[in-house]
Amino acid sequence: MTAPQEHPLPDRPGRRHLLRAGTLGVGALGIGAAGAGLDRALRDPARTEAGSSRPDPAPYGGTAVPFHGAHQAGVETPAPAAATLLALDLRENVDRDGVLRMLRLLTDDAARLTQGEPALADTEPELAAEPASLTVTAGFGPGLMARADRPAPEWLAPLPAFGIDQLEEQWCDGDLLLQIAADDPLTVSHAARMLLKDSRAFATIRWSQTGFRRSPGVVRPGSTLRNLFGQLDGTANPAPGSEHFSTVVWRDEGPFAGGTSMVVRRIRMDLDGWDEADRGAREAATGTRLDSGAPLSGGDETTPADFEKVSANGFPVIGEFSHMRRARGVDDGEHQEIYRRPYNYEHAPSPGSGQLSEAGQVFISFQADPVAQFLPIQRRLDELDLLNQWTTPIGSAVFAIPPGCAEGEFLGQSVLE
Repeated sequence: MTAPQEHPLPDRPGRRHLLRAGTLGVGALGIGAAGAGLDRALRDPARTEAGSSRPDPAPYGGTAVPFHGAHQAGVETPAPAAATLLALDLRENVDRDGVLRMLRLLTDDAARLTQGEPALADTEPELAAEPASLTVTAGFGPGLMARADRPAPEWLAPLPAFGIDQLEEQWCDGDLLLQIAADDPLTVSHAARMLLKDSRAFATIRWSQTGFRRSPGVVRPGSTLRNLFGQLDGTANPAPGSEHFSTVVWRDEGPFAGGTSMVVRRIRMDLDGWDEADRGAREAATGTRLDSGAPLSGGDETTPADFEKVSANGFPVIGEFSHMRRARGVDDGEHQEIYRRPYNYEHAPSPGSGQLSEAGQVFISFQADPVAQFLPIQRRLDELDLLNQWTTPIGSAVFAIPPGCAEGEFLGQSVLE
């Protein structure tokens, strides 16, 4: 993955060219014509006020992550501070040609916005000026593959039911997934709205989830996320940029070669109940020290856990049902790995609930094969993980992430054409 950089965006074809395979209707074309005019005005120095110039962006604000490449950004790139995940359902009248037109539009929007340029028909172009490491990642559900008349991978299906699940339909599934993330929530908000406006002729919103991490400069780059339990979450991740990461995450064959799979689980966390547990109970549940993330067997955050170590009383130091032990266990002689890239969420509590907050985690993982890698881990956690006392999955979805695209192509082109 190319390092984030600042560079101008080359001129791209207008909206009519993007829609050469068909039309969106008179109203949409009217918006497109106005947007093209606005885009030309923004690029014309004669239309700017005399002597006016935009100041250089503050640190982080002007950072642009390259959009084009072998892989989509938003997987291996560092996770920004804010994210919105949008799941869309295709309208009933959208056929294969409609799917391709929509993806052309969304790709053009994303390519511009991620480089700090307004999308065509952007009525608030000032909000696009600071990309702040913006990435837009697209994923396909089974419904989109069917509409595009292409076979879906065998693993592209809803996850099986787990005993701990209390799934709510409002947080599950979807035909198209858009992961929009940046180090500035205003940038995320604007990009999400632009993408929704350009997709509304083709799709409706199924669900939207927002999440947050530490802001840039608060912790060292590459630091492990802390979830709302205070736990370091993602210590065992493969290192981005490594051969190991490529083996765990990127598919190496088939139509989705260069892509991956994405599992999204919305997990409600009982912070009020967690407050009642003492530190010993919390660390016994996680299997780690909360301050450093080190395994209870000793060392620091990255020290391999010693699951054979016992206490003076003869009991395992890392309990059999601790989260660490269950997550890193072995099935059929194989150790499964995934790449976790989650976000925290927090909303106002429901009136009369008696809770202080409605909070949890938008769990996101990437892996080459969710059946071979994610499912064995989740089954072990479902059987008995002490953290289940305070966590409840309420949403679940699986998406196929197509490979990246070259300039002039659209996301998913190598899969769908």
